[in-house]
Amino acid sequence: MNARTPHRTAARLALAVGSALLLTSCGVVDAAEGGGSTRSPAKGDDLTVGLLLPDKETTRFEKFDHPLIKARVADLTHGKGKVRYANAGASAKRQSRQFDQMISARVDAILVDAVDAKAIETDVEKAKEAGIPVIAYDRLAQGPIDAYISHDNELVGEVQGRAIMEALGDKAESSKIVMLNGSPADPNTARFKQGALGVLQNKVSIAKSYDVEEWLPKIAEADMEKAIAAIGVNNIAAVYSANDGMAGAAIDALKKAGATTIPPVTGQDADLPAVQRIVSGEQYMTVYKSFLEEANSAADMAVAKIQGQDIMFDALTQDTVDSPTEDDIPSMLVPVVALTQDNIKETVIKDGVYTVKDICTAAYAARCAAIGLE
Repeated sequence: MNARTPHRTAARLALAVGSALLLTSCGVVDAAEGGGSTRSPAKGDDLTVGLLLPDKETTRFEKFDHPLIKARVADLTHGKGKVRYANAGASAKRQSRQFDQMISARVDAILVDAVDAKAIETDVEKAKEAGIPVIAYDRLAQGPIDAYISHDNELVGEVQGRAIMEALGDKAESSKIVMLNGSPADPNTARFKQGALGVLQNKVSIAKSYDVEEWLPKIAEADMEKAIAAIGVNNIAAVYSANDGMAGAAIDALKKAGATTIPPVTGQDADLPAVQRIVSGEQYMTVYKSFLEEANSAADMAVAKIQGQDIMFDALTQDTVDSPTEDDIPSMLVPVVALTQDNIKETVIKDGVYTVKDICTAAYAARCAAIGLE
């Protein structure tokens, strides 16, 4: 079986979420009789969701995903539901131990963003044997998972690739670019790369390409230094960086090498430092993925699964994907958008991720004013 990620439109997503909310507001999900309810009477609001996130290098996990999921679970359960949380610190072995602890603690469901999608399979199987549903969060884990929530990851790469092509314009054909891809243990990496190559291949010269272990910026910086030594700092026309942490590392390497101008550099996750680099002109773009929508929907899915709210769960998971071990996994894919200087207000500020004050600190005040971000 080959892993695949289908495309979903924003309209379909809105319809799915809207349907679920309508069912909730009409009392269909909570109905106790009439044959329309599949809610289990065995579990009410006093529930525990296990949350396993992969690393602390990616700012969003600690700053957004964990607190958002915690707050949403509490809101859905009238303050009675809890989130048991652990971060693997980029260690697959540590995450496996944390997974075992979740099973031993008899949490009611597990949301897991796997450090290593293949290595986690044994843990998912143990949870299945223990009767604990597992939802893959952000990265598609192997094993008998009950659902998957993420973004259209091939589209993420396409968006990044298109941004590079737009930035290079007529010079694209003669341009040399460097690719800093994500960790080979992360199944999303292959999807990001596939999407980007679909746009870039045979249209630019990919002079150097690296798969960065564990997404670590220090490894990305070392890889970028190797690329600079091989190509020449002023011969690099653009840098495809799969996420913002690596984008910052690539920019640091270019600066240290004496780059007269920073070429277009892509990113992903809309980390605050990345948004500030976009304001200053050092980073060309990032892919913004709504943390709020993904985290809230993941919490909705977990609670619905625990409480037997099959109508709600089905409304939230109207897509299916295949993993290397499972077919037709119920899934939700959340839309993405390219964030540039032109739409900071319409994205991260509008969604309440950051305020203008957060972004426009003293070091960036002049540039913020120049682009109308005040």
